[in-house]
Amino acid sequence: MESIDINQALTKLPELLEKAFAGEEILITKNNQQQIKISPCPLPSQRPPLFGCDRGKIALSDDFDEPLDDFQEYM
Repeated sequence: MESIDINQALTKLPELLEKAFAGEEILITKNNQQQIKISPCPLPSQRPPLFGCDRGKIALSDDFDEPLDDFQEYM
């Protein structure tokens, strides 16, 4: 983790941002006290697509709509 004074950071801001994009954390100090921390944000995890995600996992039999034998007396 790099630590740099605010006066130096102002002149090197593009360079510091490139380091942060690369994954490095940078501390910016003022009067030898930590004031600001620049760090990369974690990338959001991608969720699986909602539609079609169970394709090939579920199968229905051909007689799915046919009445069940157990309920013949009620029909």
